[in-house]
Amino acid sequence: MSLILSLLAAAAAAAPPMAVIDEKTVMREEPTPHGKIGMSTAYRISDAVPQPRRMEFRKRILHVGSAIGLHPIAHDEVYYVLSGTGDVTSDGETRSLTPGMTAYLYDGAVVGIKQTGAEPLALIISYPVKE
Repeated sequence: MSLILSLLAAAAAAAPPMAVIDEKTVMREEPTPHGKIGMSTAYRISDAVPQPRRMEFRKRILHVGSAIGLHPIAHDEVYYVLSGTGDVTSDGETRSLTPGMTAYLYDGAVVGIKQTGAEPLALIISYPVKE
């Protein structure tokens, strides 16, 4: 029983009870990933989380005319639309997204997303970190 308590204590010491990040502290303007197709506002929220961590959690705003270019993914990935409209592509299939919609993309797919419409596309993007 003491071995189990020792393991639990070690696990508890390895990670803090939580991390709270204000998006203003991690915001930066940068070209979009995977092709630099326009500009975006990136909120690299999980970059501010102490280790160990097992997931990426980001907010990204694609400015008008911007896109995250097609790229292969080696994990499942989720795009959740906060505002604006966009077209998401996975393995050659394209679907339109509006606020409140989610695209769940699968490991091994070639994916990308582009902003459409008159206002920027704000997304939450999340995926697991490879160990």
